[in-house]
Amino acid sequence: MEKDFKVYGYRWIVLLVYFIINALMQIQWIIFAPITSEAVAFYNVPAMQIDLLSLIFMVVYIFISFPASYIIDKWGIRIGIGIGAALMGVFGFMKGLYGTSYAMVIIAQIGIAIGQPFVLNSVTKVGARWFPLHERATQAGISVLAQFVGIIIAMVLTPLLFKMYGMEKMLMIYGIVTLAGAVIFILFNREHPPTPPCPPGHDERIAVFAGLKHILKQIDMICLIIVFFIALGIFNAVTTWIEQIVSPRGFTIEEAGIAGALMMIGGIIGASILPPLSDKLRKRKLFMVIGAIGAIPGIVGMTYAGSYWLLLASGFVFGFFLLSAAPICFQYGAEICYPAPEATSQGLLLLAGQISGIIFIFGMDILTAASASKTPAMLVFTAFMIVGAFLMWKLKESKLVKTDEI
Repeated sequence: MEKDFKVYGYRWIVLLVYFIINALMQIQWIIFAPITSEAVAFYNVPAMQIDLLSLIFMVVYIFISFPASYIIDKWGIRIGIGIGAALMGVFGFMKGLYGTSYAMVIIAQIGIAIGQPFVLNSVTKVGARWFPLHERATQAGISVLAQFVGIIIAMVLTPLLFKMYGMEKMLMIYGIVTLAGAVIFILFNREHPPTPPCPPGHDERIAVFAGLKHILKQIDMICLIIVFFIALGIFNAVTTWIEQIVSPRGFTIEEAGIAGALMMIGGIIGASILPPLSDKLRKRKLFMVIGAIGAIPGIVGMTYAGSYWLLLASGFVFGFFLLSAAPICFQYGAEICYPAPEATSQGLLLLAGQISGIIFIFGMDILTAASASKTPAMLVFTAFMIVGAFLMWKLKESKLVKTDEI
């Protein structure tokens, strides 16, 4: 019992199956990135068309994010996330069945991309349905951690499976696992426990459109959206162009890949440490500021590091601080926007990051064409991150984090 309400052990089963489909969604998104050259040769298409298989997720997200959040907030996580899981399972398996056809693969990627917002926008909604307030940053951290795990699995396992089985069988293996994961989620996910994980009456939320209007009136939330626009856009651009960022200083493709992997490992470790500390100490702003400030040396190091150990350390620091702050920001947004629906507030944050990701990726390419170096773009990103840290510092602490009121 927690005060005058009860929490249920089954919440960890719900979180486990949600973790699985989060990881699988990221695998399906980034599946071709580690084997771009091989995919170009296999499908006999330009490299840009292989890059499109990943980039299309950002584009589709822009159009599907709000409808997905509306469905999640209106009909709940069983239907909302279930739609995303079903789309991922069906189209992931279809990609395996028709893996020799580029046209069918891109159709499958679009189908999975439509399902992605239903999964990604549900992090705080799962927490609100099943977890007491003092566990929700931890739950969000574990959910976001699943995304990093999925990316690392794809980066490490995809080249091995491709070498062992070839493109067709590799995609079929992923398709079968993805379909199985979707079925497991649908079977074991539950909408909510028998009684809410909060005091009676505090599980109620206002209507979606009224909630959106309420969210956009919160000055702190507007600042948080701007920070997400900056931070997630920078992360997407750096991970996309990491090889071109470091190669002018003599680093190889393999060394760039390891630096990118260490960014994810740093994110995993950070997401395992900072969100639980945020819950334990009942503080959100402190850890968000630490994340924003701590990421700045990482960006600078990745821009100028001349030694390999410094590059690796910079990548780790960047991932540790930037990525571990994201789940805390999700929960902070849900708290300051209460009683607005959680999927709506989280969806706005991710939407800002997806839009900036596209802008920053192409903007970085334009700046490189003008100067033949990624350094000017990285310096712009450093300035942006300093602005983001300042905005974090100006935020007010969540009033609800000291209580178990929602």
